[in-house]
Amino acid sequence: MAEVTADLAISLDGFAAGPNQTLDKPMGDGVDQKLHQWMFEQPEENAAELAALASPTAFIMGRNMFSPGRGPWDLAWTGWWGPEPPYHAPVFVLTHHPREPLQMEGTTFTFVTDGIHSAMEQARAAATDGHIGIAGGASTLRQYLQAGLVDQLNLHVVGHVLGAGERLFDGLDGLSLEPVSATGNSLVTHLSYRVRR
Repeated sequence: MAEVTADLAISLDGFAAGPNQTLDKPMGDGVDQKLHQWMFEQPEENAAELAALASPTAFIMGRNMFSPGRGPWDLAWTGWWGPEPPYHAPVFVLTHHPREPLQMEGTTFTFVTDGIHSAMEQARAAATDGHIGIAGGASTLRQYLQAGLVDQLNLHVVGHVLGAGERLFDGLDGLSLEPVSATGNSLVTHLSYRVRR
């Protein structure tokens, strides 16, 4: 069944990243591993959510999810993950700067310069079962929510207050979500919502 899901780890005050993302601080100031500790320290307790994160057969992400740069590409940069990215399906990266597709172990990163709708069309064509995952970050997810192109929103809320950075829900006045499920453990609360239209 064709479906667009989005997963994002956020702080209690709704931030998905801190300010000032750099090569040395991929998640920005004051974040370190706070938002994703649950993935690495409790993989068994969060096995269902981790499996769901990997289940789309095509992904869309913003440039900041792939690179700390903002201007023309450093072609030596191949992502935050090293030679084996965690994505095992095609990935479409939104950017303002053209770049040739990048083949890596298990995936190809395609760089899309003509907007969120073009990336969605390309992801739909590539998704073998129609399941597309919006991988983030907050700005990219916010654009897809504003456009009404997300079916299910999965939030992974951690028990930290960041106080600054990139907040997911800014500018999404009127967004309506229907609760689907809530589970959790000592590091994270998983909240799933259907997006009402």
